[in-house]
Amino acid sequence: MTRLAAVPADRLHLWLMLVLTFTTGIVDAVGYLGLDRVFTGNMTGNVVILGMALVGGDGLPILGPALALLGFMAGAALGGRVLRRAGVAWTSRTTVLFALVGVVTLGLAVLLLVDGEEPARAVGVTVTTLLGAVMGVQAATARVIAVKDVTTVVVTSTITGLAADSVLGSGKARAAGGGSGRRFLAVALILAGAAAGAALLQWHLGAGLVLAGVLIVGVTLVGGLHARASVGAA
Repeated sequence: MTRLAAVPADRLHLWLMLVLTFTTGIVDAVGYLGLDRVFTGNMTGNVVILGMALVGGDGLPILGPALALLGFMAGAALGGRVLRRAGVAWTSRTTVLFALVGVVTLGLAVLLLVDGEEPARAVGVTVTTLLGAVMGVQAATARVIAVKDVTTVVVTSTITGLAADSVLGSGKARAAGGGSGRRFLAVALILAGAAAGAALLQWHLGAGLVLAGVLIVGVTLVGGLHARASVGAA
């Protein structure tokens, strides 16, 4: 515990948020490839799908993306409400919220493992809606952790910053002493997560959620223990 407390909070939180970014890639791969083209972490994707679906674009789904979007917003609202008076980056409430995300993700993985490779439409919509909700909780909680350039659920703004501040752009990243590294890692990890999720679909629909849930629980344990150890050391 003493060794864990010695790790600077900003460095630890960066790596923990990067792990959560990797899990977002996994759950989005499961939702999009395995559960009727629904994004559960990247809400921009759902908004675009809904826009195309509303004008009859290539048989695109409406119900799944709409419910995932509403679930995400509800989850983000819950996270914001619980952490509205958070005074430090990681508190016991942060731990509870991340634990909720991990437990629900593992529970949904079990549901898919039990239900089989081709779940009924009602099961699929339930899974994507609940995944959207817990990803909203995760995003709102990560927002309070406030690791610069690592939101855990979106990388468009990260890619923009990576390119705009690079030596080919404004060069601000070099002038400021860095910043491109974490942006590159965030993009690479969500890409790797999506690849891992797609690969695990070859084994079983629920396999990706098992991995994502285990990693989220791991992040929760490490972050919670670090916060407790840091308070004890102080």
